[in-house]
Amino acid sequence: MDTARAHEQFLRTRIFPGLDGLRCLSIMLVVAYHVSGHHSGFLGRGYLGVSLFFAISGFLITSLLLRETDTHGHISLARFYGRRALRIFPLYYAVLGAYVVLTLLFEKGGSEKADFFRNLPAFLTYTSNWFVMLEPDKRIIFYFAWSLATEEQFYLLWPGVMRLAHRWGAVFFMTGLLIIAVWAPWAVEAGMLDESVLSVRILASFSPSICMGCLAAYAVHSRRGFSWVYRMLGPAWAAPLMMVLVLLAVGTNGTPFWLTSSLMAGLVTATCIRTDHWLMPVLALRPVRYIGLISYGIYLMHMLALNVVRRAVPGQGFEVNFALTLALTVVMAGLSYRYFESRFLRLKERLAAGPSPAEPSRVASTAPASSPAP
Repeated sequence: MDTARAHEQFLRTRIFPGLDGLRCLSIMLVVAYHVSGHHSGFLGRGYLGVSLFFAISGFLITSLLLRETDTHGHISLARFYGRRALRIFPLYYAVLGAYVVLTLLFEKGGSEKADFFRNLPAFLTYTSNWFVMLEPDKRIIFYFAWSLATEEQFYLLWPGVMRLAHRWGAVFFMTGLLIIAVWAPWAVEAGMLDESVLSVRILASFSPSICMGCLAAYAVHSRRGFSWVYRMLGPAWAAPLMMVLVLLAVGTNGTPFWLTSSLMAGLVTATCIRTDHWLMPVLALRPVRYIGLISYGIYLMHMLALNVVRRAVPGQGFEVNFALTLALTVVMAGLSYRYFESRFLRLKERLAAGPSPAEPSRVASTAPASSPAP
């Protein structure tokens, strides 16, 4: 297919069918990381699954907002925020409420219980990535909310920037954020910045993967940029090759974080710019897509499921704990999606006269969610 026709087909695509498969990979990596408790090797780097979630989110949201701008001449912030709130908030606050009750009932004193309630305002306001610091070998209840905070801050900031700024202005803005996102953590590690300072933690909280996903979406939205990217990522073999490279980067200690993020953004882009690549038969498998669809619920509930499994069948190895945790979490998240979240999803769709091009479709709407948690 020539690049002009491929670009037109890409712009007409409203649902990217491979993204749920990538979300499945992301959440499996995160669950495996938590179940294993390893700190080295492939399982020990499974927390990087969150970066793939971030790359998906940056690419998807930016692509759909660009299309809304082309179609309607502007971005409806009210509709965007309303639909995002209905998708994200109900389950998040329901699970957080469950953590409050369970912590009161089962945490018999100790610093973990006191820390949880001290951190509760940050969890309630999606600011835990700024105010809740991870300490070595210390258990922090609900720490995984840091990634959800990162997502929410992205949702809050980026649509407004895209609406107010000229297209190149938004690109320059996101490029600047990317530079900060790469430099700030390095500067903290090198001792140039003090992580105990709030402003430094805010600078270090930007996600390179989100930034790269956003910039990739801008690149392929224009015909010239699409033509350039399609030469590299358009062949049918490009998506499986990017998948292999991503898995190698995740499994290799010492891989620079910026390189892993770049490869993940490349994988997302290769998956979306054509839908008949050689990886699609795997990504389109029904169980794979289903796990991706309910990945938001899986992420929020998998630590609860893991604790249940460890109490119910103590002393088991990784394989048994992983299989039981995944199975229990899929059941919990599936029931939540069908009987709880679906009520708000119907309200979300009623918020607009029809499907909004500025919002993820049913397939896309499970995007927010995953991070390493102790």
